Amino acid sequence: MRWITREHVKVDRVACPWLIRRFIDPDPDFVFLPKQSDWAAIDDGIVFDVPGCELGHHGEAVTFDAILDRHRIDDPALRLLAAIVRAADARPAHPHAAGEGLRWIAHGFSALGYSDRELLEREFPV
Repeated sequence: MRWITREHVKVDRVACPWLIRRFIDPDPDFVFLPKQSDWAAIDDGIVFDVPGCELGHHGEAVTFDAILDRHRIDDPALRLLAAIVRAADARPAHPHAAGEGLRWIAHGFSALGYSDRELLEREFPV
């Protein structure tokens, strides 16, 4: 399956591909497009973490939450990870304390100049 999102991945756009590969689609094809893309015109894959899409941010919930909800994944460990991703990516009213560490890790990786695919490969173990 093709999974399409914005380029220049950070927290949520690294965590979501990890979730997708591990629990939803064992052989995903991730596509990273410019921020200015016409997201509504894309019909050859699943669009995620872009403005106005179903699998995106809604209130304080981030895309990781939306994917868990859409696929009815209620594993307590993944819900805890969602709270950490949410704290790192969206600054909710009551953030999980580990979110700040994840935010700094993600920003550190992004400063190394890797491509989006290289970032996924290097950050998935984290």
